[in-house]
Amino acid sequence: MAETRVYATGKRKCAIARVWLAPGDGTITINGKTVMEYFCRRTLEALIQQPFAATRSEGRYSIFAKTKGGGISGQAGALRHGISKALVEADPDLRTVLRRNGFLTRDPRVKESKKYGRKRARRGFQFSKR
Repeated sequence: MAETRVYATGKRKCAIARVWLAPGDGTITINGKTVMEYFCRRTLEALIQQPFAATRSEGRYSIFAKTKGGGISGQAGALRHGISKALVEADPDLRTVLRRNGFLTRDPRVKESKKYGRKRARRGFQFSKR
């Protein structure tokens, strides 16, 4: 593992996370805040920790990330994707473990666009007989 910082980009829905991974004590800083200050949800914090748990590398790396776009759920997913890609960049042997857990695959599900003549993407207007 190189002693320099590693950069990766993660994406989910409309969110983009730029992630820098460096050897450290396991601190995660997102847009200048800690994980709990930024996301305020234990489930999203657990989502971000998944790549470290899968590779048994908790507390070995410090993360500095910048996120933008989308909501906090999409940003957490983008962050998980970016951390996974950065871990592979730092240690290529971790690729099979992360690939098997699905952390390296970008989730393609995005919101479907609204159609004209309809209320939302698929929901039509309520029919009134009278």
